Amino acid sequence: MGRIHALCISEKKGTPKQTTDKVLFQTEWGIAGDAHAGSWHRQVSFLGLKEIEDFRKLGIDVPFGAFGENVVAEGFCFKDLPVGTRLHAGEAWFEITQIGKECHKGCAIRDQVGDCIMPREGIFGRVLHGGWVRTGDMLELVAPGEKIPLDAAVITASDKGSRGERVDNSGAKVQAMLEAAGYTVVAKVILPDEQSGIEQKMKDYADRGVGLVVTTGGTGFSMRDVTPEATLAVCERLAPGIPEAMRALSLKVTDRAMLSRAQAGIHKRTLIVNLPGSVKAVAECLSFVLPTLQHGIEIMRGDASECGIHYAHKD
Repeated sequence: MGRIHALCISEKKGTPKQTTDKVLFQTEWGIAGDAHAGSWHRQVSFLGLKEIEDFRKLGIDVPFGAFGENVVAEGFCFKDLPVGTRLHAGEAWFEITQIGKECHKGCAIRDQVGDCIMPREGIFGRVLHGGWVRTGDMLELVAPGEKIPLDAAVITASDKGSRGERVDNSGAKVQAMLEAAGYTVVAKVILPDEQSGIEQKMKDYADRGVGLVVTTGGTGFSMRDVTPEATLAVCERLAPGIPEAMRALSLKVTDRAMLSRAQAGIHKRTLIVNLPGSVKAVAECLSFVLPTLQHGIEIMRGDASECGIHYAHKD
């Protein structure tokens, strides 16, 4: 465990990184606004405070960020941490993916002072769970078997609700059921039935690494019902078994369940699930699928092994 002494970003590659008081880490991307962020294995770089101070003792007063590091922390010899090690700071969780690197041609710090410690002392990682991190936060090693805490967000799609003309009982029911199941509900919003706005909110929550986004409303046949379209536009992988299970359950109650267009899928490391708009249907559907969703989220986050389905055979 050690304290973070500097957070550094650069908006353009080839320019020195500058320190900042806080940064927003985005899941499977890196720091928002940093030129080296991206969908690859080196989304964030770490360098030890001691290694920088030892370099300064040679008479070279380099600022934080000079070696291209994003995070400077005390208490770690980063190069000794094996690939796969997990770290946690603020709201963000990381996984180490690479130890050191080859110094590229035209390395500014090497050209200026004749040496660069990042290739031999630094490490790189990817962002498993996004969120805000501030200078002064503690950076901690994650114990083996420790899981990312369950978190969720609730989106109610309702024109009337967004205008304050209808009480959001369905969203409140979703929140209560999630919290009772052990989730921390980090956000609950009411949005008009506009596809672009719903899409953007889903993406925002996924960037933060929220494990589960549950929507309620907007899954029917009305021309303003666009929640399934927003979900399909955002998700990179679909999870059709979830809405199929909910429809199968609801068909035992009403044949109108066949009119539900609800979808479910995954964006980055976030599971998005559409629920109906009525409180009664929300309670029925969510209570049926919620116990299984946790296992799916843990697999998605790398906190659990793949599903093993055991069938009981009768002789």
